[in-house]
Amino acid sequence: MQMPFEYGEIAMIDQLIRPHFKGFKPYRSARSETQAAKIFLDANELSLGSPVSVDGVSLNRYPDPSQTSLREVFACRHGVSPERIFCGVGSDEIIDLLIRLLCEPGKDEVLILEPTYGVYRVQADVNAVHVSSIQLDAKFQIDVGKTLEAITSDTKMLFCCSPNNPTGNLLRTNDILELSSHVRGIVVVDEAYIDFAESSDQLVSLVERFENLAVLRTLSKAWGLAGIRLGYCVAHPELVSYLLRIKAPYSVNAVTSMLALSALRNEKFFAASVETVKRERARMAEALRNVESVREVYPSDANFLLVDFLDAGKAFDALIKQGIVVRRRSEPRLRSCLRITIGTPEENGFVLRTLARMK
Repeated sequence: MQMPFEYGEIAMIDQLIRPHFKGFKPYRSARSETQAAKIFLDANELSLGSPVSVDGVSLNRYPDPSQTSLREVFACRHGVSPERIFCGVGSDEIIDLLIRLLCEPGKDEVLILEPTYGVYRVQADVNAVHVSSIQLDAKFQIDVGKTLEAITSDTKMLFCCSPNNPTGNLLRTNDILELSSHVRGIVVVDEAYIDFAESSDQLVSLVERFENLAVLRTLSKAWGLAGIRLGYCVAHPELVSYLLRIKAPYSVNAVTSMLALSALRNEKFFAASVETVKRERARMAEALRNVESVREVYPSDANFLLVDFLDAGKAFDALIKQGIVVRRRSEPRLRSCLRITIGTPEENGFVLRTLARMK
């Protein structure tokens, strides 16, 4: 496999950054210089305290602008340096920042492998960046040849979601690496659902080998922390350094950081939750294949199942009438499908009974 863009060619990242940001002077607070002072009179906060408190967090003070503790914990988990970690308000903020950092509005483009997570296209549209789309093949895998043919000199980013949302399948690692070895742009791999995969093949372990590979992770899925809005990116230190420059000064709040650090110490909850989801996923898939109105249940390495119905609209309405919300699909290839998240055993049983009663 050709690998011309390995770690060490720092010039590549510099060539991809929008010229506007190369001389950009970010906002720097005094708190960026030190967190170790005893008396803070630099940021016009209320030194008298706060009327509410959350587990001892000083809510009257601005949070660490660099998310130092979080970045160290994530770096330790993945065996990389903290300089390779960037934290954001969910992965969605990081997607927006990456597009803003690399793509000139009205000139550059991003390439999306569809069907996939709709936010990639939305954030490109928000930033007035052109989107090119390539369809995944019949098994929802990358057609490497067609994808490489679609890449132009204006392609600055390529988005891959693995396991893919909404199809649930892992993309082949070798296909992603093949793209990374040929694309003169950043290949963003969204691994939001990777903890539910049966395979231990994770692209985050290869970031040090490929300078143009950036991997997104989130605490919203397997860690059960969707409500605190925290995602992170593992990427080349040069790319991370630019992201730190252009983000909002105090993007990740103090309560989010405290809750995340506390949760990340609870490996027992994480492991038990992942095991339960995997077990329920297998049970749901087997049971759904025996439901009369179901045509196909697609294989899944995520915490959801993509289910093809004889009449998806009728199935959706039957579930809604029982107070069960699932996700309808609007993509041409998936209009007969519903995406059903794996819930608790009781919730999953309710879904199965509702669909079994549907004529």
